[in-house]
Amino acid sequence: MGRSMLLLLWCASIASSLAPGLKLLALAQQNPGFISIDCGAPNDYHDDQLNIYYKADAGYVDSGTNVQVSTQVIYQNNQQQSKNLRIFPSGKRNCYTLMPDEGKGNTYLVRASFWYGNYDGKNQTPAFDLHIDVNYWITVNSSSWIYEEIIYTPPRDYIQLCLVNIGSGVPFISALELRLLDNSTYQINSGALVTNWKYNLGSLSTYRHPQDVYDRIWNNKTYSGGWSSVSNTTAIVTSTSNDAYKVPPEVLMTATQVQNITDPLSLFWTSENSTTVWYIYFHFVELQLQKGQLREFAIYVQDKFVETVTLENLKPVTVASLPISGHNLNLTISATARSSLPPLLNAVDYLCGGLVNAMYDVKKTYGVIRASWQGDPCIPTQYTWSGLNCSYDSSPRIISLNLSSSGLKGPIATSISNLTAVVSLDLSKNSLTGSMPDFLAQMPNLKVLNLSGNNMNGSVPQTLLKKKADGSLLLSLDGNPNLCQSDNCQTSNVQPKKKGISVAPIIASVAAILVLVSLGALAVLWIIKRRQIQDVTTITTTTNSSEGYTGTLKLSKNRPFTSTEVTRITDNFRTVIGEGGFGKVYFGRLDDGIQVAVKMLSRSSKQGYKEFHAKAQLLMVVHHRNLVSLIGYCEEFENMALIYEFMSNGNVRQHLSAHNPSVLSWSERLKIAIDVAQGLEYLHNGGKPPVVHRDLKTPNILLNENMQAKIADLGLSKAFVTEHDSHISTRPAGTPGYFDPEFHTSGNLSKKSDVYSFGIVLFELITGHPAIIRSSEGSMHILRWVTPLIERGDIQSIVDPRLNGQFNIGSAWKAVEIAMSCVPMTAVQRPDMNRVLSELKECLTVEIGSGRSQRMGNSKRRSESFEMTSIELGIAPNAR
Repeated sequence: MGRSMLLLLWCASIASSLAPGLKLLALAQQNPGFISIDCGAPNDYHDDQLNIYYKADAGYVDSGTNVQVSTQVIYQNNQQQSKNLRIFPSGKRNCYTLMPDEGKGNTYLVRASFWYGNYDGKNQTPAFDLHIDVNYWITVNSSSWIYEEIIYTPPRDYIQLCLVNIGSGVPFISALELRLLDNSTYQINSGALVTNWKYNLGSLSTYRHPQDVYDRIWNNKTYSGGWSSVSNTTAIVTSTSNDAYKVPPEVLMTATQVQNITDPLSLFWTSENSTTVWYIYFHFVELQLQKGQLREFAIYVQDKFVETVTLENLKPVTVASLPISGHNLNLTISATARSSLPPLLNAVDYLCGGLVNAMYDVKKTYGVIRASWQGDPCIPTQYTWSGLNCSYDSSPRIISLNLSSSGLKGPIATSISNLTAVVSLDLSKNSLTGSMPDFLAQMPNLKVLNLSGNNMNGSVPQTLLKKKADGSLLLSLDGNPNLCQSDNCQTSNVQPKKKGISVAPIIASVAAILVLVSLGALAVLWIIKRRQIQDVTTITTTTNSSEGYTGTLKLSKNRPFTSTEVTRITDNFRTVIGEGGFGKVYFGRLDDGIQVAVKMLSRSSKQGYKEFHAKAQLLMVVHHRNLVSLIGYCEEFENMALIYEFMSNGNVRQHLSAHNPSVLSWSERLKIAIDVAQGLEYLHNGGKPPVVHRDLKTPNILLNENMQAKIADLGLSKAFVTEHDSHISTRPAGTPGYFDPEFHTSGNLSKKSDVYSFGIVLFELITGHPAIIRSSEGSMHILRWVTPLIERGDIQSIVDPRLNGQFNIGSAWKAVEIAMSCVPMTAVQRPDMNRVLSELKECLTVEIGSGRSQRMGNSKRRSESFEMTSIELGIAPNAR
């Protein structure tokens, strides 16, 4: 009996000692797909607030020292993961290795957290680089607690997170977390997306796990100034097709919305690098819909239409935008004509990407197996990959690559083009096939290229031959028997290639219909395109030299260009002068020295392909001194371009910018307005049938070397079916801020829609402000800003202050009156463009003839002449 009791007591003691460990093991298994590391922590533990099991970092990293933040600040951050950190005083590069159970090919959220916490008592915050696998991620430099997130698809079954010493202090890390995501959510084309902001709108609370099953951090965000927060406590239906995003119900139960249905919901931000590609994810749930109501809105990103959304009560909807880039970026959500409620937004993700490692792609494409080809190609220097050399001036970059006799097969990998610092590239003595890609000539630092001893075919790009001829490139191509190296390659000597379809313009007088007998799909497509152009060429123009009309352009002026010619005239696409939804615009020079702008269709631009035909068709048959002239075009399936006259002085918006040191004079502004009015009046009344531009705005008004204004970008323009039509029924088109408010109720666009846009442009010229005035407090439409000033008769505050009073008061008030006449909410109240043009000419006459006798001191109150309220004005686009 005594022995049994002792045995029971011993077992109870063992069970008691094992209980805490078994509990931690059970808690650790509650977070499948999670790896949670508290870097520098002395032991594992369960965070009861987050319901996440955290492990100490032993076993994940082999170097570094564990320390604790200063006792003077340890209580300033309540998160347990901020109390300790691991520092790396030794070594250039120190890495954590994460091995998720799910392995490669899956999408993960990786989050690294940092808090210096003055652990060393020096109050000197270090700066260091963070890499994920072989890719640079970000430079860490903050004395506050911060975290960096990336959505990543690893190429291997493990992920390395590396801290790189850049000579600015000891690298450190506080926490490292990995979360498995659903592969159908964030679409990663380049390997990674860096998360910038994730906002829970209309809320005062921030959520992460356990509310978010992926442990994403949703920071609270509210807006003031015409915006309001809405909420609902009813359960949200999450069993929908978009449920893979799993946005927490707590996040979706609040939203922000504008108060006026005619006002769009607009957000904007600034990108430090204009080439950074952004991805926006909108999350919506209807919270207030009553019987008989409808909430429907159109989403625009960077003024480009994305999608129309109709919400149902308590059913989540997620919309992903197209990739965008630029310096100043914006998103706009506008109610449709049939919506009875204003737009709202519950949550939004801002991400940018992505990471590209060219050498890993080369390794994967060709299956190169070399013992040294692991980790970073350049760091540390003693482990640099064989066959390449690196430069270490700032950040390590590959400057030469030798893959001679490496058994490479197939075409030259496009990922090689990402090696932009490479000076010497040796791919000789392999089994490379296919044609020589043009991107080889676009590698900015390439001086030596050896492709001898391969099986390349086709012809050598003219741009490479030109570089060889002028001595800027040492080119070796011997031993490629099917490769033509001369300027004039005969078809018989060249491997057959698929030819693009070249569509020539058709003169209006051509009546015969070309019939192409073919069973192939390409022939059918050719006929469709041909007929599209024939339909548009029925437009005729009226000759009126006084207004700049010159009739239909001759065929010789709109000649087709080959892709080789386009490459040559742009000097291998050397200089980018602009970019839009259609694609990039390059500076070019024709053989006779004429400067041109070459707008290339981006292969990723679906809208651009449609715009190509719209632009080409219209510009072939309309010509006016105040419309940017089309010189030619190229239509080969992979190389589609429009060649315009070059406008050396940029666009009007640039000249009105507060950052532009050169200020347009008052008379220059009036002359620009007259130029634009003449071009628009020609589109409306100079051809049969009339043409509506549909996207008139200051960025689309260009200036030549003589500061003559010309209207550009006719991609959204449409001709009436007949000259007797009054409107066009169409989907939303144009740019918020310039958009006809009557479209929201009628669904139609007319010549008066262009008149409204012109009124906004005229106000921009008068005030210097953009159509949407941005500030830290939000966005305001220019009409909302100017209306109170007009009512007070405060011309001093209306006219651009940079003019310093150098204008005639009567001329200024006349310009304001003309602009006001163009922007009533109802289209019928707006004048025709010929009347606007006539009054603008009178306005300029007043300015020139008066000798500017009236100055700012002689201004009078004019409120009695301007009693139109904001309800009567067309303030629908982008108010606040």
